[in-house]
Amino acid sequence: MMADMMKIKLVRSPIGRPEKHKKIVQSLGLTKMNRVKEIPDNDATRGQVNKISHLVAVVE
Repeated sequence: MMADMMKIKLVRSPIGRPEKHKKIVQSLGLTKMNRVKEIPDNDATRGQVNKISHLVAVVE
């Protein structure tokens, strides 16, 4: 059975942000603005999304 997935969208640029935030954005596979990426919905990815919540939006 497929695990729950969540869709996230990069809505603000990581330019000028701390290096940690840039690495999190890159690790989630977000490369360009307004692109939607489907990622597994688990504690690890939720924690990453919470750290960069000012840069991304969760698409339902």
